Amino acid sequence: QVQLVESGGGSVQAGGSLRLSCLASGYTSSTNCMGWFRQAPGKGREWVATIYTGTDHTAVGDSVTGRFTISQDNAKNTVYLQMNSLKPEDTAMYYCAAGWVTAGAPAFRYYGRGTQVTVLS
Repeated sequence: QVQLVESGGGSVQAGGSLRLSCLASGYTSSTNCMGWFRQAPGKGREWVATIYTGTDHTAVGDSVTGRFTISQDNAKNTVYLQMNSLKPEDTAMYYCAAGWVTAGAPAFRYYGRGTQVTVLS
């Protein structure tokens, strides 16, 4: 089992920045990728970003390209999501996820409880 705990959410004015953190514990060696998802009220879950923990290779979704960056600190078992130039449409609950690559694509198995991000216009 892998446990994930997110932190760093809050309210911010449009154009501002936040950095989310995700602390992983448990059997983390069983996973080789971590990611962030978000879900706004009344909408489906949206993939935001992925980092492959063994290579540092990253990928981000089209809606956040150029504004959000995913990174990791392996010594701290922590993954970060740096969010800049925030927009009201970024308002959502943000979830950290962990999993492994299957058939060339990440398959996320574990999710945290989420941290709320609210961007004020």
